[in-house]
Amino acid sequence: MVLIKINEMFKSYPIGKGKFTALKNIDLKFEKGEFTGIVGPSGSGKTTLLNIIGSLDVQTEGKVEVMGNEVKSLSAKQSSRLRSEHIGFIFQTYNLLPVYTVYENVEFPLILLGMSAVERKKAVSDALKWVGLTDKIKSRPAQLSGGECQRVAIARAIVKKPSLVLADEPTANLDAENSHHILKTMKKLNEELGTTFIFSTHDAKVISYLKRKITLVDGKVANDEIINGG
Repeated sequence: MVLIKINEMFKSYPIGKGKFTALKNIDLKFEKGEFTGIVGPSGSGKTTLLNIIGSLDVQTEGKVEVMGNEVKSLSAKQSSRLRSEHIGFIFQTYNLLPVYTVYENVEFPLILLGMSAVERKKAVSDALKWVGLTDKIKSRPAQLSGGECQRVAIARAIVKKPSLVLADEPTANLDAENSHHILKTMKKLNEELGTTFIFSTHDAKVISYLKRKITLVDGKVANDEIINGG
């Protein structure tokens, strides 16, 4: 089943009297259950591509279809619903709510979905167990290390068991041990639940887990290959 279809897609930004084209003539498809990484040098368009797939941004030209929805034609409310119900995000900057505890940060997406308190409690407990943070449940972000904040962000992204997880450098603030623990957790969700993962990454540890690697150079797809027996 094709989850994401991208055809002849360009993304440009106005700069002075001209424009900067961040993505050029992108043609890609992603099947349900993929474990894919987008790699390439800084400025190659990796994060821009993730943001468009996640309907946080829209393309300038071409077509981007995510789970049957043409991203550019969605209203703000429809985009928000698509993200809330089907997509989990892991950002480099955590984006945790500082006044909320770890539990409350992870619970927040489930409240937006209208899930009952009993269902929320089990889902949050499971997610925090997956990332190894059950002992930090009452802590606030300021009391955590950078690595722990990133693990909370990962738990928040996977707590609702979304169809799609978009992860922008998810291991950037984690040591090797935590990186492998988190990647094994994501791999398990991928295999057992069919969750599709798309990473933007430079990390060789992440790349070692991927089934597919897409290389962007200067906003273009330079290579698209199946790896690790994927």
